[in-house]
Amino acid sequence: MNNTLLKRSAMVALAIVLGLSVAACGKKGPLEPPTDAGHEYPRDYPTQ
Repeated sequence: MNNTLLKRSAMVALAIVLGLSVAACGKKGPLEPPTDAGHEYPRDYPTQ
């Protein structure tokens, strides 16, 4: 009985680790380099 409990807990731990590793990926697609427009400081914000 102890052997089945160990196997079951190992399978649950593996499922949790695999699930968290996939859930940690938030970005889909390749990364884009920053543009030159991002270096314009100070920025002019619209007034209301």
